[in-house]
Formats: sequence, C-alpha cells, structure tokens
Amino acid sequence: MDAFLHTFFDWEEITAVLPTLLTEGIRNTLIIATLAALIGLVIGLVLAMMLLSRHWLVRLPARIYVDIFRGLPAILTISLIGLGLPAANIRPFGRSPIGYAVLAVAIISGAYCAEVFRSGIQAVPAGQMQAGRSLGMSYLQTMGKVIVPQGIRNVLPALTNRFIIDIKESSLVYLLGLSIGERELYFIAHEQAANTYNSSALVAAGCCYLLMTVPLTYFVNWWDRRLRTGKPTRGAGSPGPTAASRPTPITEMQEA
Repeated sequence: MDAFLHTFFDWEEITAVLPTLLTEGIRNTLIIATLAALIGLVIGLVLAMMLLSRHWLVRLPARIYVDIFRGLPAILTISLIGLGLPAANIRPFGRSPIGYAVLAVAIISGAYCAEVFRSGIQAVPAGQMQAGRSLGMSYLQTMGKVIVPQGIRNVLPALTNRFIIDIKESSLVYLLGLSIGERELYFIAHEQAANTYNSSALVAAGCCYLLMTVPLTYFVNWWDRRLRTGKPTRGAGSPGPTAASRPTPITEMQEA
C-alpha cells in the first residue's frame, strides 16, 4: 500500500510539478485546444455545406476528407503533420511545433464538426427554406440567414462536446517535442515522471484535465436538456405527422 501511495500520490512530487502544470501546462493546453476548435469550426462548416450540395463533384472531396480524418487515429494524423511536414521542408510555421500541433488537431476536429453541422442543418424543417424563398431570398441567402443559424443552434451542445475532445487530444502533441514555454499538460507531467520514475505528476496532470473537462461536460448536459425541454412538445392526444405533413430534409429541397 505504501508503494502504491508513493508511486501515484507522492505529495512532494505533486507540489513540485503543480505550479508548472497550473501556469504553463493549462495555458498551453487551452491555447492549442481553443485555436484548433475555432479553425475546426470553420473547416467543418465549409465541409458541411459541401456535403449538402446537390453536385457530387462538390460532395466527393468533402466526403473523402471526412472519411479519412475520422478514420485515422489522432496520434497518426498529428505525427504526419507535426513531424512529416517539417521533414519534407514544408514549414508554414517555421520550427515552432505549436503551429503544427494546432493545425493537426484542427484538421481532425474539422472532420468531426462537418458531420455535426450537417446533421444540424438537415434537422431544420424544410418549411424554413420555403419561407425564406417566399420572401424573395435566393437559395444561398436562405441558407446563410435562415437555415444555417438554426442548424448551428441545434448542435451547440455537440460542438461544445467536441471542444472537450480537442482538449484531451491536445495531449498527443507531446510527440512533436515542445520546448520550454510551449509544453502542454501531458508533456510536463510525462517529462517529470520519466525523470523521477514516479507517476504522481501524471495524476496531477489528470486532475488538471478533469478541472477543465468535467465542468464543461456538466454544462453540455445542462445545455442539451434545456434545448430539448425548451422546444414545444406534442400533446398526448395529438395525432402524429402524416406523410404529407412530415418535414422534408433540406437536402431534398430543389432550388427554384
């Protein structure tokens, strides 16, 4: 029992690494995850609009992108981008690994956000498209001003949940060899554990991750319940939608 406590809960090891975790570690983890999430949102929205196109030549590259980066392990994508690009003398971020780390996580996040956005947009009733067109707006204007904003609102909890995953996936960028001042939580803890042969630093890093992700998880659950209960519910005796009245998916709408 003493060996277990010494290995995982050595207070001296925890207090030695905790200040660095709370300052440098959490800061850089949030920087990487936040920048990657923002870029991933843009990538995902563009891909979602391509996936919803009626033209297969537009859908095809988006589908290939989404299938590849959702199918590959995150650690492989991060290695290919963070280590492969500099090795091939493709250095858009110079020699700093932070830029490559953000790009790699953003590319992965964008692939998942694309499907989230697509499902949210398709959940908007087709009557909204018809209403926009009846007001004289073009197809693109209706999508941009009516359909897409409602679709995004539908999936805000899912997007927040994706940000939680980005926080956790940022731990994989330790493979890129971050320097002092650029290290994220796992890199700092792993370095300390390797030097001392003690896992207490990893436990401390885990607590820091939980400090960020658990409140967000509860917030997502609360937000999702609020969105669900805030929508009008059908009365117990009300008839269900008929085949004629059932909303048509946005993708089946034809541009007038």
